[in-house]
Amino acid sequence: MNDGILSQEELDALLNGLDTDGDVAKPALSDSDKDLLGEIGNIAMGSASTALSTIIQNTVNITTPKVTTTTLNEMKTTFEVPIVALQVEYTKGLEGVNLLLMKITDAAIISDLMMGGDGTSVKDKTELSEIELSAVSEAMNQMVGSAATALAKLLNKDTNIAPPIGKVWDDKTQVFSDKVDADQEIVRISFKLTIGDLVDSEIMLLFVFDTAMAIINSMTKGNSADSSAKENKVNKKEQAKEPQIDYNTVPNNKDEGSKVKDNKNNNNNVKKAEFSELKHVTTNEVQNIDLILDVPLEISAVLGRTKKTIKEILELGTGSLVELDNLTEDPVEILVNGKRVAYGEVVVIDENFGVRITSIVSNTDRIKSLQD
Repeated sequence: MNDGILSQEELDALLNGLDTDGDVAKPALSDSDKDLLGEIGNIAMGSASTALSTIIQNTVNITTPKVTTTTLNEMKTTFEVPIVALQVEYTKGLEGVNLLLMKITDAAIISDLMMGGDGTSVKDKTELSEIELSAVSEAMNQMVGSAATALAKLLNKDTNIAPPIGKVWDDKTQVFSDKVDADQEIVRISFKLTIGDLVDSEIMLLFVFDTAMAIINSMTKGNSADSSAKENKVNKKEQAKEPQIDYNTVPNNKDEGSKVKDNKNNNNNVKKAEFSELKHVTTNEVQNIDLILDVPLEISAVLGRTKKTIKEILELGTGSLVELDNLTEDPVEILVNGKRVAYGEVVVIDENFGVRITSIVSNTDRIKSLQD
């Protein structure tokens, strides 16, 4: 190329999808495409942050999307390993793969919060145990599931995903995914991730380029269709509002016009609505309870209750003791279909446990339990 003028060879190369050096030209996103993907990612990850906040019982914010195009090989040069990655493959509605990447330190904090910790003791952790990896993978699964649901609503189509695959990417030389080529063009949407005062980091959502373009095309076509439908609806309303004139009955002067108008108003039979008086109806019909006497009900006795964190549950083993909130002299609750109806005491009947009823719950308490 000389003085900004393309030669015939360079022009042919561009028309054939090649750059001027003979290599395949990289696909590009327009600014409007990036804005659209950023907004879509913002909505999807907003739903994901809500799911994560519910799981870890902490404030989670995922904001400020930044959209760029890159490849996995290019990202390897800037990555700080190890990193936790979740691979999601679309099985319906979209084609391709979606990747969710999170720093190992952030994953350690999330897993610690899930298991009842406060997240402060694992801030500098660079390795995850099997239990911690399982916990954070479940959290990321919930995030991706919520994001996929939000995306399906945006696209107005059923979108299903295969079970996500989570792993720790601790070596830049290893092949991360057999679904995404290392040199394949991908779209990276980076978000700022904050979890209370514990995490102030970045989380990345990666789309295969074809998947990203399918999302863009689906949104733009959907918007065009919606706009056309709205426009047609407005036009129909405007047409309905236009007066229909019968030129055979148009008055020739003002007096006749006034008569027509008066006649039109007089023809409207308008009167006040009348309603019959409401009367209280009583019935002496006796309800026949015999009709439901053979309906089976489930009866259970509750010895006591307690609350444990996930961490404490995972630590339970053979011989572990679980302390209940009831005292030894406290009566046991008797439930019918999950609702408390009586109290009793535990007895032994021919080598079987039983419960002797000692008191019946009052009608007021039973009604309250039905409303719980």
